[in-house]
Amino acid sequence: MKTEFTEAQLSDPGTARANEILRACVHCGFCTATCPTYQVLGDELDSPRGRIYLIKDMLENARVPDEKTVRHVDRCLSCLACMTTCPSGVHYMHLVDHARAYIEKNYTRPWHDRALRWLLARILPYPGRFRLALLGAKIARPFRRLIPDARLRAMLDMAPKTIPPVSRNDSPQSFAPKAEKKMRVALMTGCAQKALNTDINDATIRLLRRLGCEVVVANGAGCCGALTHHMGKADESHASAAKNIRAWTREIEGEGLDAIVINTSGCGTTVKDYGHMFAQDALAGDAARVAGLAMDVSELLMKLDLPEAAAPRDMTVAYHAACSLQHGQQIKTHPKTLLKRAGFTVVEPADSHLCCGSAGTYNLMQPEISGQLKARKIRTLEAKRPDVIAAGNIGCMMQIGSGTGVPVVHTVELLDWATGGPTPPAMAGRDPQVPDLRG
Repeated sequence: MKTEFTEAQLSDPGTARANEILRACVHCGFCTATCPTYQVLGDELDSPRGRIYLIKDMLENARVPDEKTVRHVDRCLSCLACMTTCPSGVHYMHLVDHARAYIEKNYTRPWHDRALRWLLARILPYPGRFRLALLGAKIARPFRRLIPDARLRAMLDMAPKTIPPVSRNDSPQSFAPKAEKKMRVALMTGCAQKALNTDINDATIRLLRRLGCEVVVANGAGCCGALTHHMGKADESHASAAKNIRAWTREIEGEGLDAIVINTSGCGTTVKDYGHMFAQDALAGDAARVAGLAMDVSELLMKLDLPEAAAPRDMTVAYHAACSLQHGQQIKTHPKTLLKRAGFTVVEPADSHLCCGSAGTYNLMQPEISGQLKARKIRTLEAKRPDVIAAGNIGCMMQIGSGTGVPVVHTVELLDWATGGPTPPAMAGRDPQVPDLRG
């Protein structure tokens, strides 16, 4: 794609990176075939190629974003399926992130939109505040029909029926391995996940300790910054990321780390991009080092040689591939390989490359589109008649779990169960025919 940025514009690193990405695009349109919003809406401007044209025009002309451009950029899920499909290697993620930051800086949204985005940015990354908000949502849920705003109703729908207790494992501490020590790893405990589901981190710690890892929860680490990053709030997202970089750097320079393990794939995609995010910052070296150590929990488990099951398990697991894992991190086979090794029968839904509609705050900001994607994803998963659905991202788990009667658990919970851990709470008592895999 031909671009016409001025030398002055290209002196800005973000614009220079956008120029590189735009020039890589050859207009082929392959991305439209795998773009969920284009599949739902059928509008070229709601495809990656259409958004690329809108972003190019906005940035080249250094103009105040118009409502049309903002609407179509806002509708992007950042599922990154287009990056998997693109034959030219267009790094759409960096382009749309830059566009969102530009819009946040130069566009004045309607007051109610600004208020909602401000509220989400002040609540979701903070587990304590989020827990209070979930309690408020639980109280307000009986009055759902009286609320006119679809986005506010979506917030009530997202809240779990029961709020899990605070886990003692989330505070800064170190857990000794249960077997011969193989690695020392830092576990990213996250933010929203700590309020929505404490079982995932607990299962991860048990499993890694069982496989010979010393697991460290670093003092000062918290939200990865993804939630605010995808809203274009660069200062806030970088502040969160910087805290993590400093916390993990202290561990690296102290007793050392073999990996930074992440069990929420949306966070993993962001942490692995810290090197790019801080390329022009004083933290550039530390950020690159942290990004290089970041691993999804499935990547680490492949290195640790999870033991094979002594006998096959009579249980069918429908594996939902989170977009941030299969497209953002290009991890496609590890979770399925691990589940099969643990003795499960693994099936995948049709169109497994398409997003479930969660996408961070997308299901709250774009509930209509998200709802259509959710319904399609649940329909294809249930068509496989699974005993349980497994996923590697808390957002996907909440999205799918709110619309199906099939238990939805994290992949690591099943692996923990299969190797000696407790029954995943989401499955306990659901079906008396479900076998106890601990035996």
